[in-house]
Amino acid sequence: MPTATGVYIYGIVPADVETDPEAHGIGEESARVDVVRHGRIAALVTDVSLDRPLGTPDDLLGHEGLLDAVAAVVPVLPMRFGAVLTSREATVDELLAPHHDEFEAALRELEGLAQYLVSARYVRDTVLREVLTEDPDLRRRRDAIRDRPEEETHAERIALGERIGGAIDTRRDADAAKLADALEPVCTDLVRRAPTGEFDVAAIAVLAETARERELVRTVERLAHDWDGRIEVRLLGPVAPYDFTAEPQPEG
Repeated sequence: MPTATGVYIYGIVPADVETDPEAHGIGEESARVDVVRHGRIAALVTDVSLDRPLGTPDDLLGHEGLLDAVAAVVPVLPMRFGAVLTSREATVDELLAPHHDEFEAALRELEGLAQYLVSARYVRDTVLREVLTEDPDLRRRRDAIRDRPEEETHAERIALGERIGGAIDTRRDADAAKLADALEPVCTDLVRRAPTGEFDVAAIAVLAETARERELVRTVERLAHDWDGRIEVRLLGPVAPYDFTAEPQPEG
């Protein structure tokens, strides 16, 4: 019985895009990244075997890596990881043709722009020292249980942790606002993502003109210098503009 095949969709790009023969996305190293064109737009695709389950960490890295590489060169509307259609004809009929004009307009809006990610994280010892220094009551409570057995002070430790967490939350709100205020003048738009870690300050997606990338870099470098030893600030990008585009959806 012949192997069932499908077409894996990475994202939507302008029709004049040419793929690099060395470009690699998901699947085997020999899997080719191709372009399926319709009018003034196109889909970046790879032919895949439907007998092979998608979803490995390598597949996800391949998906994201290809889109990030493309986004550094041309506008791209990224598809969600795992999007597969039955054929190249279906890619045109169910995805490109029904949404041609809206995809083209969205790509035009991204011309000359790129997404970057700015993350900030507290230096753990520094922020804890700040909290305890500024609140004598917290410091006394910490000192009172420091050398006592954990099983004896379990409830007190939980209460202390909640108080410290609340104090860090207050700092986080203020510092995240300062970060966003510093980035706004050098970007077109920004999206503040919810912090995921206990000592995360902020994760901000920034849409900026590629011509102003150096300004963005200098802004992040200045923040990193000003917050040295207290908050670690990092810049990643350009990356695919997941935060500033609606995910393309096939018809059906």
